[in-house]
Order: sequence, then structure tokens, then C-alpha cells
Amino acid sequence: MREKENAVATEHSNGSVSDRDTLFMLSGVALMVFGAGLILTNPIARRYMGQLGVGDLSNLALPDLDRYLKLRAM
Repeated sequence: MREKENAVATEHSNGSVSDRDTLFMLSGVALMVFGAGLILTNPIARRYMGQLGVGDLSNLALPDLDRYLKLRAM
């Protein structure tokens, strides 16, 4: 009887993940980045993002990220 496959990446007995699972994961990430790029090329979506102040959020998060990396390096 054939074994049923799960939708999650499974580790083999030696701890490695198969190349196929890695390919699926990376292709999913690439599709999400491509989709976000398509959405952000729309001028209406850009206008809404500008009104929400998404650019300001990234400027506010950078000091926290820098502090986290310094703490982690200790």
C-alpha cells in the first residue's frame, strides 16, 4: 500500500529535508514576492500605501532591528 504524503516538509532519518520540499518552499516565496510586486505597481494601491504610512514603519523598525542584532552578537 502506498504511503500518504503530508503537505508539510518532513525530515528524513538523517535530519535532511528533500530538495523537492526546498524547491516548493522557495517557489512559494518567489510567488509571494512577485504577487506583492504586481499589487504595488498599481497606482491606486501605491496611493493607499502612502496614506497608511508604510514607509514610516520601516524607518521606525530599523533601530529596533539594529538593537536586536547587537544583543544577539553578544
